[in-house]
Amino acid sequence: MASDQQIARERIDILHERAKQAARGDEQDRAREYVRRARRIAERNRLSLPADFDRFTCDACDAYLLPGRNARVRTREGHVVVTCSCGAQARYRYSGPDGN
Repeated sequence: MASDQQIARERIDILHERAKQAARGDEQDRAREYVRRARRIAERNRLSLPADFDRFTCDACDAYLLPGRNARVRTREGHVVVTCSCGAQARYRYSGPDGN
């Protein structure tokens, strides 16, 4: 029998795929609703969103981010800056090829 957390993870994965497809099909409101549902499921089950899902969502407006469409991605020394069309920014650190 599957545990509640395992079922929640599966639902989050399904909502991730649906949000991605909706955003690619220019259905931003539908994609935003899928993101909100996935976050709600994660909160209720005390889970974190998978990193690949979390990086492609805006914390401010719950939009599913597609670089070049509704998000701008810029690299700086040591981090990547993702700017949503709503103006919110997220920074993600990275290490370069030399480990810095």
